[in-house]
Amino acid sequence: MAIMQAWNAVVITSADAAAGYPVLTANPAFSRMTGYTLEELQGRSLKMLQGPDTDPQVLARMRTCLSDGHYFEGTATNYRKDGTPYVVRWNISPVRDDHGQITHFVSVQHDMTDYVLSEQRGRLLAKALDSASDPVLLTDATAHIVFANQAFANVTGYSVNELLGQTPAMLRSGEHGEDFYDVLRQELQSGRDFKAIFINRRRDGTLFHFEQNISPLRDESGRVTHYVSVGRDVTSRVKKERDLLQAATLDRLTGLFNRHQGERSLSERYAAAVASGAPLALIMCDIDHFKSINDSFGHPAGDRVIRQVTQVLRGAVRASDPVVRWGGEEFLVVLSDCTMARAKEVAELMRVRVESAEDAQVGRVTLSLGVAALQPQEPLEDFIHRCDQALYQSKRTGRNRVTSG
Repeated sequence: MAIMQAWNAVVITSADAAAGYPVLTANPAFSRMTGYTLEELQGRSLKMLQGPDTDPQVLARMRTCLSDGHYFEGTATNYRKDGTPYVVRWNISPVRDDHGQITHFVSVQHDMTDYVLSEQRGRLLAKALDSASDPVLLTDATAHIVFANQAFANVTGYSVNELLGQTPAMLRSGEHGEDFYDVLRQELQSGRDFKAIFINRRRDGTLFHFEQNISPLRDESGRVTHYVSVGRDVTSRVKKERDLLQAATLDRLTGLFNRHQGERSLSERYAAAVASGAPLALIMCDIDHFKSINDSFGHPAGDRVIRQVTQVLRGAVRASDPVVRWGGEEFLVVLSDCTMARAKEVAELMRVRVESAEDAQVGRVTLSLGVAALQPQEPLEDFIHRCDQALYQSKRTGRNRVTSG
């Protein structure tokens, strides 16, 4: 018989319900699945395969189908001869004679144990990943999301269902250029991991910094089938780092470069000017009679005047021109690609604007300014000294004026 060579387990039973539908014959695949020989099976009811975990509802439905002569299909736990359980999916078809009477039943069965265990392991793994505190994302080879744990949903603001089927591009903020994503694609297509901090956008539109490690997953043939990403929200860490950087480089009162960062920026501009031969100019200025402002009106008034002067200086130059709080009430402005003539115009503009913007409490405030343009082969220290001397000359000759050095 062909069924004796079939890969699937096949068993043929009698239609005698009173005898429990005894086995007439079974193929070797059925014997291997159950552990019983054909001789041990023949004449016995397959109830012998049932046990404590066999679903009674499935059995009740099966008995109804057999009684009514209908086709049956179901899944249940059975037990082998040695007592070990296995999950079987089977169908039963009635066989009728020429008069339409059911003479026996043919059942084709599949051992689903490995599949069910694999499914259980998959569900267990998914549950474990969903419980993980770190955000986890799984995409297929076309970058469509097939799994996202709750931690990933929480950090993005999207629900898991909203994420499934989408691509991570839905989180793009526009803060990265295409070259960033080109490198990402090249690394992953080469089979290498990619690790970076992404600036992404949440569902509510706010930005967050997300440190991700993305790895390709391969099947047995080496073909990339999925990509897995494990990440963490580092927004707070990035903010702290930026705050620390600002504290190290910016003056707290004015938001300008502090002296240390100003010297560094000036050195960079100086080196670039020397290398290119482009003009470079400095403006050094000082608030006139500042000590008397503090003494007469108090330090809060003095701080307010410093901030007002800062706004004037910043508004008189290009966004790329460094403005430095050089000392208490002293400022340095670095003007790249700027001639002496233009620097003097800028300095005069600063002087006029400060004098015109009277403080409601202090009254008129004035600036003394010194201007210098870099000379060929001049050392940086000499350049700064000339500008400082020009400022001193403005203060010595009456203040509220611009002097070139």
